[in-house]
Amino acid sequence: MDGGGLRLDLNALDYVLLGLYFVTVLGVGFAARRAIRTSVDFFLSGRSLPAWVTGLAFVSANLGALEIIGMAANGAQYGVMTVHYYWIGAVPAMVFLGIVMMPFYYGSKVRSVPEYLRLRFNRPTHLLNAISFAVAQVLIAGVNLYALALVMQALLGWPLWVAIIVGAAIVLAYITIGGLSGAIYNEVLQFFVILAGLIPVTVIGLVKVGGVSGLMDAVRDSKLGEAGLHAWQDTGTTANPLGAHWLGIVFGLGFVLSFGYWTTNFAEVQRALSAKNMSAARRTPIIAAYPKLLIPVVTVIPGLIALVTVKGLGAPSGDLQYNNAIPLLMRDLLPNGVLGVAVTGLLASFMAGMAANVSGFNTVFTYDIWQAYVRRDRPDDYYLRIGRYATIAAVVIGIGTAFIAAGFSNIMNYIQALFSLFNAPLFATFIIGMFWKRMSALAGFWSLLLGTLAALATYLLYKSGMIHFNSDLEESFWGAGIAFVTVAVVAAILTPLTAPKRGEDLRGLVYGTGGIDLKAGVLAGDAAWYRSPVLLGVIALALAVVLYIPVF
Repeated sequence: MDGGGLRLDLNALDYVLLGLYFVTVLGVGFAARRAIRTSVDFFLSGRSLPAWVTGLAFVSANLGALEIIGMAANGAQYGVMTVHYYWIGAVPAMVFLGIVMMPFYYGSKVRSVPEYLRLRFNRPTHLLNAISFAVAQVLIAGVNLYALALVMQALLGWPLWVAIIVGAAIVLAYITIGGLSGAIYNEVLQFFVILAGLIPVTVIGLVKVGGVSGLMDAVRDSKLGEAGLHAWQDTGTTANPLGAHWLGIVFGLGFVLSFGYWTTNFAEVQRALSAKNMSAARRTPIIAAYPKLLIPVVTVIPGLIALVTVKGLGAPSGDLQYNNAIPLLMRDLLPNGVLGVAVTGLLASFMAGMAANVSGFNTVFTYDIWQAYVRRDRPDDYYLRIGRYATIAAVVIGIGTAFIAAGFSNIMNYIQALFSLFNAPLFATFIIGMFWKRMSALAGFWSLLLGTLAALATYLLYKSGMIHFNSDLEESFWGAGIAFVTVAVVAAILTPLTAPKRGEDLRGLVYGTGGIDLKAGVLAGDAAWYRSPVLLGVIALALAVVLYIPVF
């Protein structure tokens, strides 16, 4: 295979499909614009959306290109063990967010995650989190943009900088025009477009290798061997494809990293805050857990198909890197027409991811930095305008950070490093503050700051060769764990030495203080048994366990 070996032969039909999609996306942005009168409409869709819309947007905001390209790459590299990222590394945390945490977020009427910290602790904690969140979002938006540009460069032959600017321009257009509703309705559309692009890859691929049994035989003969077909086998040691011990999988990934991501990442939580009432807000992440259970079918299975059909996959550089598993399969398997849909699906996935980062950034920047610390008490339309300027700024900075991401060979590792740095200490501060009402405001600030610094120190020491880990991913599991422990220890030491907040200031913010109305804004149909968040959540968890049985 030569350097141009990834180029796809798109014909006129494929380009027409791609064009139609872009026109539709901008059309949705313009349609959403008609409903925007206040800043709450722009940033939180006026808190009016039904649960199925916010639920699909919730899962789609996470189905960014990183997820699709990254998880298929992991499927080819680590085999079936990649399902841990879904069944233990996502679903339990999504259910927990819906049942336990959404009542505090939605019930306290906060407009963002940092705003919750201001009410629970103090302004310094709020500002620290608002700034670190804003930085993380533009860094991650840059990764999404870089991934988008890589695919456009590989598949369509566009130069990298052209692809980066075109991708950024389209996302910028529909969010500046349509606000969060524009982003959310487009995410629902993107969810179906992404699946339409990936299902043919899985189906045609399985037919080619002789069905599921054919695939299993081929994986046994591959470099992964029998171990590539099991999720939990040999996790008592680190002698498995992922190189991970079951303790690391359960606590590092299943608890700290995944709860940190799903429960405090405002780009996700914002989707649920835009729901029309408490019941819909609680059901949002739980409804999203159902598609999440099945997404390995279109990510992990194609990864395994690529492993057994693409000769030489897994090269350290060039076209045969694991990251190219999905684009390589598209090239080999799909006829024109279907190819157009698949490329559209890939582009849709990048835009969904980037749009989630940008809409999270503009809300936090406007409400939590500008309105709280720079210009207070201005009329609402002033903040609406700042929100639109912040959107433009986020995209421009994202173009810059896209070139930072270009310096990493495996973008998934870069993302996990960012998560262990920003999300793990935040989650620890949150969960302790939400369940321990004695925790003081000063303890909140210092825990968050020192936890973040502990994660940063772990990363820098590992990069400079002073501490050793088996892989970059193992470093992010450990970094997250160290951050969590640091936060807990600092909170335990400082809290008895500092004054607590008054009980009435914590109503509706801390577990056991009352003030949460689970039936707020309830509609006639919401009382039906099949709409119970707890029941839906328990079923999702049970399904995750059942799905593990055949691949144990």
